Amino acid sequence: MALNKLKKLFSDEEEDNLMGTEDEYYAVSEDEALKEADKTGNKMILMEPRAYSESQQIADHLKNRNTVVVNLKRVTAAQAKRIIDFLSGCVYSIGGKMQNIGVGIYLCTPKNVNIQGKISSDNEKAKNDEESEIEW
Repeated sequence: MALNKLKKLFSDEEEDNLMGTEDEYYAVSEDEALKEADKTGNKMILMEPRAYSESQQIADHLKNRNTVVVNLKRVTAAQAKRIIDFLSGCVYSIGGKMQNIGVGIYLCTPKNVNIQGKISSDNEKAKNDEESEIEW
């Protein structure tokens, strides 16, 4: 009985509109896709700050729900530490995540992005190799 009521709610024409094909979903021009990405914050931004003052720009990208890859190889160690401390607070405040993906390279993601997998550092690999070589 409930199924008949649901059928009456949707006419055949409305049902056809709800059932789109996969080809229709992906048949979007590059310009349309970029405009949609601007609205929804689906960009990946690559940043290489040269000073601590550029960390606010990175935070603005995160607030707009964009993913940011930060390469800290062009700043001093002291500036890099300040930038990481600032970005850690920003990422925490928006419910995002921050992951070290290389020496001096960090992936900062807002809450709407899920990260799968983990990249191990050379130090972790060397430690695991040493542990596997030890025989008790």
